[in-house]
Amino acid sequence: MIGPSAFLDAALDQGFDFYTGVPCSFLTPLINAAINHPRLSYVGATSEGEAVALAAGAWLAGHTPVVLAQNSGLGNMVNPLTSLCHPFRIPVLLLCTWRGKPGLRDEPQHEVMGQVMHDLLTTIRVRHRPFPDQAHLVRPALDEVRHLLATAELPVALVVERGAVSAGQPLDPPAPQPPTTSGRLADHCRGRDRPARVHVLASVTDLVPPDVAVLASTGKCGRELFTLGDREQFFYQVGSMGCASALGLGIALNTRRRVVVLDGDGAALMKLGNLATIGACRPDNLIHVVLDNQAHDSTGGQRTVSGTVSFGQVALACGYRGAAVCDEVDGFAEAFQDALTRPGPHLLHTRIAVGSLDRLGRPTTAPHEVARRFRRFVTSG
Repeated sequence: MIGPSAFLDAALDQGFDFYTGVPCSFLTPLINAAINHPRLSYVGATSEGEAVALAAGAWLAGHTPVVLAQNSGLGNMVNPLTSLCHPFRIPVLLLCTWRGKPGLRDEPQHEVMGQVMHDLLTTIRVRHRPFPDQAHLVRPALDEVRHLLATAELPVALVVERGAVSAGQPLDPPAPQPPTTSGRLADHCRGRDRPARVHVLASVTDLVPPDVAVLASTGKCGRELFTLGDREQFFYQVGSMGCASALGLGIALNTRRRVVVLDGDGAALMKLGNLATIGACRPDNLIHVVLDNQAHDSTGGQRTVSGTVSFGQVALACGYRGAAVCDEVDGFAEAFQDALTRPGPHLLHTRIAVGSLDRLGRPTTAPHEVARRFRRFVTSG
């Protein structure tokens, strides 16, 4: 058994400075110590998958991130680990608990994952090692982790067993947080025919300053943005549907640059909890654009449920400082320019038409090259 500071301080010496995750009782000492630590950042996520995307964003902003989670959360992490971290080769350290370890009594819901966890990590190509539970093992374990992260450029997991970390200082009782004062939903609608996605994206490329980081959600959004003109300030997300806003938050919390996330309605709905985390963190440099055609456009136009959702009102209720709704390009341009001049976070709910460019191509730069180019851009400002 080790004290939490024995691990956190040694990890900080190795550069691990950004922590995020979802609590587990096995991890309580580490999480509380990370929250209390004056030199560490900790962001509580609404899901383990969101935490992986947050960590990936922190890496894109030049940090060395850690995700803390229960092994039951591996189910939530499989998608961003395999379709975000793997294609973009983003190295993050996972501290994953071993609930349901065979031979030890635990809650029934942990039985299956306790049996298959190591095989699952191996299957999704996440190298894993035991968490160091003795002081003399901490630095060698971290040395190996750093080597694996640097050479493979993929996630690595340390498996934390019950009792590996001793109780540390308790958290100070959190002060009640007063309700956030919601702003007004600005209406930029004109009631005309809804624009094509590419026309809204063209407005973004025309208006966005060259020092602003832009992330495009998976599917046709990124493909059309690339077709309009490739730039080092653009990140074209592939896979990991729903993770764009958390990825953008991880960047925004770790850079002074403004960050624009171009999201889709289906993706935003998939991880609506991301909006709550954004609203709680309230980064003033984040603009979240939801391009809403009420359809899964990349897979044949199947209907989403966004027709009954006011993303702007949801964002304001979650703590965003500003929100707007628009249904044509001129109204979007007004809302976007306004958001660029005011502290965020802002959400721009942009209603668009179904459809995309004919014979739409794909980014010709490999995802891992896009990630490294984008990381250099973000960290150069």
